[in-house]
Amino acid sequence: MAMFDTEREQYLYFLKLEKGLSENSRISYDHDLRRYLTFIYRDAGIRDLSGITLEHIEQYLRTLLSAHLSPSTIARNISAIRGFHIFAVMERWCAANPAELIELPRKGRSLPEVLDQDEVAAMLEAPDRSSVLGKRDAAILELMYATGMRASETIELQTDQYIPDIRLLRVIGKGNKERLIPVGSMAIKALSDYMRQARPMLIRTGTDTGNRLFLSYRGKPLSRMTLWQIVTDAAGKAGITKSIHPHTLRHSFATHLLEGGADLRAVQEMLGHVSILTTEIYTHIDRSFLEEVHKTYHPRA
Repeated sequence: MAMFDTEREQYLYFLKLEKGLSENSRISYDHDLRRYLTFIYRDAGIRDLSGITLEHIEQYLRTLLSAHLSPSTIARNISAIRGFHIFAVMERWCAANPAELIELPRKGRSLPEVLDQDEVAAMLEAPDRSSVLGKRDAAILELMYATGMRASETIELQTDQYIPDIRLLRVIGKGNKERLIPVGSMAIKALSDYMRQARPMLIRTGTDTGNRLFLSYRGKPLSRMTLWQIVTDAAGKAGITKSIHPHTLRHSFATHLLEGGADLRAVQEMLGHVSILTTEIYTHIDRSFLEEVHKTYHPRA
């Protein structure tokens, strides 16, 4: 059949029989897959599932992004496409899943919460930089906003991953992939203060630091829970009422770069995204920002 109708119908039958997907969800998946496979067949000219690549899927998802669909709808499309390609590998219609590297917000998740630049500044000034833990917290917050690191990347940083001579941070991301991120002057100062004046005070004799850069008050590697607490405490002191978590600084980093005119590929590289489609979610935020500016300031908006 044309446009992979047989494969699509087998997958939908599998969802009904093996996964117990509701009728409404199955109808939505059917609609999403019809549209996707029509694009693959007609626009991309692919006649065999094994010929579909990550680039083809990215091209299709750009059509969804340009149609201004909601993030939850795009996430549902991603889920349908991923599931279909996993099934295709199971059925040996193709050898690999080209959709496995697509990483967008999970189903039902709205656009990530983003702080404006004043809110970020207030958060970064919240720690008491005269205390040992305040110096540590300031270095963490400054570095997360300066580099867009994930929470896991932050707590796993080793002392030798910061290269002061060239003002770069060597970050080990998902899949053990390494990237170099420039570090701004304010983050460098906060990090230098922490490393010279605070970290030595946190080291405890007989406690293995694992060479981790950021330590708890007990001298152990910082936990994810402690990092979360540092971020939420700073937000509270700054008077921010939005729902804040460590990833908020990463989202704000990306959004502020794009608002300032940064190249999308450069932001992709700094964030460590395998697929640029993951980075393009921030263009939705950027577009919302521009629309709000237009609405607020244009005389005929």
